[in-house]
Amino acid sequence: MEVSREDTWPCGQVIFSEMKAVTALDSLTIEGRLWEKTAGEGLRCLACAHHCVIPPGRRGACKVRFNENGVLRVPWGYVAALQVDPIEKKPFAHFLPGSQVLTFGMLGCNFRCDFCQNWLTSQTLRDPRAEAGISLARRISPEQMASAALRSGAQIIASSYNEPFITLEWAQDVFRAARRAGLKTAVVSNGYAGRQALEALAPDLDAIKVDLKCMTREGYRALGGRLEPVLETIQHAAALGLWVEVVTLVIPGFNDSNDELWQTARFLTSVTRDLPWHVTAYHPDYRRDAPATTAEGLQRAAEIGQEAGLNYVYAGNLPGRVGSLEDTHCPVCQRAVIRRRGYRILAYALTGEGTCAHCGAVVAGRWAENPGEVHTGAAGWL
Repeated sequence: MEVSREDTWPCGQVIFSEMKAVTALDSLTIEGRLWEKTAGEGLRCLACAHHCVIPPGRRGACKVRFNENGVLRVPWGYVAALQVDPIEKKPFAHFLPGSQVLTFGMLGCNFRCDFCQNWLTSQTLRDPRAEAGISLARRISPEQMASAALRSGAQIIASSYNEPFITLEWAQDVFRAARRAGLKTAVVSNGYAGRQALEALAPDLDAIKVDLKCMTREGYRALGGRLEPVLETIQHAAALGLWVEVVTLVIPGFNDSNDELWQTARFLTSVTRDLPWHVTAYHPDYRRDAPATTAEGLQRAAEIGQEAGLNYVYAGNLPGRVGSLEDTHCPVCQRAVIRRRGYRILAYALTGEGTCAHCGAVVAGRWAENPGEVHTGAAGWL
């Protein structure tokens, strides 16, 4: 569902007019909360696993956190994207299925993925072709965001479109306003968060979806990061009690070998067999022109996940072409408890306690307390 900012959202004026792009963004900042001083007026940012040491007048790897006279300045008070979607689009399969989520994004990223589908906002200040993304920015307050979510019928507010942890302070304040309004909160992240950043956000967070892009150090080096911090984020988020789901965009020639998919699935199984794994279809975008993922490629990846012992494996981005891999199945009786087509729930057979309506087994997740209120695109229980 795409919405008009002018007609629906309480956003203020466009911030990119005749101001220089960088100056416009830098005017919408506050002092950061996660940093420490180094020698002289230098500082170390702790918002992500880069832990950038930033001299005065310079920027971190994300390009949006910067050192101004020995003080870390960080983005605050605007959105460059704001949209209501089904929670299934994030994708989450076990976090309040059927709910609507108001998703917001800012600008910038700590990675440089050449297949990014949100590159217009994520690569701002890094790629000249993405400078137009600055024109999307609109002023807004955390309280206005929460009010907009309630008016739209959303039950959740999520940070996505760019990397949430590089705009952590903004996410904290938006999520605190959301919690006061009775809303749930989520982030869609590349997982490149240090332990301190994750622990700082966790008290205001209900769920995290992590993109586990590959299982090789070489692959992550090409994207601008390291593998180990992402694996640690998945482990630590689960240990903190957050609801965690993981997505791997299956890219031919990059991360789709049987061996690499097996390594991914076995790692996730070591965290918990109940961690949902979404293997999703890639299509050529931004700078990468590898052929699109086939339905057969997704099904092969999903079968590897199931063989590795994961209870919940999903194939995404190809609705209607991957059979029952869009559905949630009871891990005990194997009957479908949620049937889906794309982002629509067709039928729902979970109790308010999160148990299978057929056999009574527990299905891991965060479920609606009143199953009758779950929005379905077609009538009926299974």
